[in-house]
Amino acid sequence: MVAVQSPADEVISEVLGQVGCLTLNRPKALNALSLGMVRTITQSLLAWEQDPAVQAVAMRGMGRAGPFGVFSAGGDIRFFHQAALAGNPELEDFFTEEYALNHLIHSYAKPTISFMDGVVIGGGMGLCQGSTHRLVTENTRISMPETHIGLFPDVGGGYFLSRTPGHHGEWLSLTGEAIGGAAAISLGLADNFIDAASQQAAWNALGALDLRQTHALASWIAAYSIATPAYSTGVEGQIDHVFAMNSLPDMVLALESDTSPWAQDTLAQLAKSSPLMLHVTLEHIRRARNMSLADDLRMERDMVRRCFTLRPGAASETVEGMRALAVDKDRSPKWNPVRVQDVTSTMVAPFFESPWPAHAHPLRALN
Repeated sequence: MVAVQSPADEVISEVLGQVGCLTLNRPKALNALSLGMVRTITQSLLAWEQDPAVQAVAMRGMGRAGPFGVFSAGGDIRFFHQAALAGNPELEDFFTEEYALNHLIHSYAKPTISFMDGVVIGGGMGLCQGSTHRLVTENTRISMPETHIGLFPDVGGGYFLSRTPGHHGEWLSLTGEAIGGAAAISLGLADNFIDAASQQAAWNALGALDLRQTHALASWIAAYSIATPAYSTGVEGQIDHVFAMNSLPDMVLALESDTSPWAQDTLAQLAKSSPLMLHVTLEHIRRARNMSLADDLRMERDMVRRCFTLRPGAASETVEGMRALAVDKDRSPKWNPVRVQDVTSTMVAPFFESPWPAHAHPLRALN
């Protein structure tokens, strides 16, 4: 076993047998991703892709009590907020390099395994969704709640959420609804269910695999997989009916006229979010449905620059949302506009205008 740690020990990179293994190791911050972590993961993946001794890659998170229990709560919101107000250029670097990493995982030349135990939020989903083997447990809690902080579901969220059945992509991206492992498999966001208690044994067993044998990885998956629990929201028809509507005001009106607990809870979830960014997110998901991953990531890079850089900090929905959720923690963001009915197309359109010509786009090399 060869182990190498990043300077801050935020990512543990090691090789077990023929498997390159990455452990996100920032448990006190729920493995929130820093720029250093993005760079360490990228460097390890690029090196292993060229190393014939490494036949596959596995990824997990470190919990407060030891390995597993948490995968990642996404990007480091406090850093984003501070960097946006200070004009720190590392904010630009973070999103460019994170999105390039997301694309690398989706296009990786070797099998990739993600242990999606515990919370898997935002940027954590960006790391997992490109994996060839996405493993969930009874403790998995997946969500893309970016609209609650005045952002949108990025890291390729437009691509993978829009490809869930029916209009569940709109539902997940607009509400930030958290789902469990069985739901993730049902919606195409995970592949296999394993018992949380067996994860360490499964991880250890990776080191003994001969992955040059055709069925070795499939046999390992089969040995540790268990039956996926039954899953149904019971409201699939309502989700597809409401979230297929043309506009957010139409969706809100339909929910307001529905007295069911699901409709009222959905309204409450939408009420937490920036009305402007709800509109931007709906447009994002529907555009991305017909895009390649590379094109979606380029669009998201344009959008996130609009969120942070091209609007003054005091006027940014994103900066305000992060202040309210993660900095002051008053959970009382001052959104502008305050109602979805007051958002106009002219407010939304600039998010989809690229600040770069195609030849100079920071993600121009993605294909």
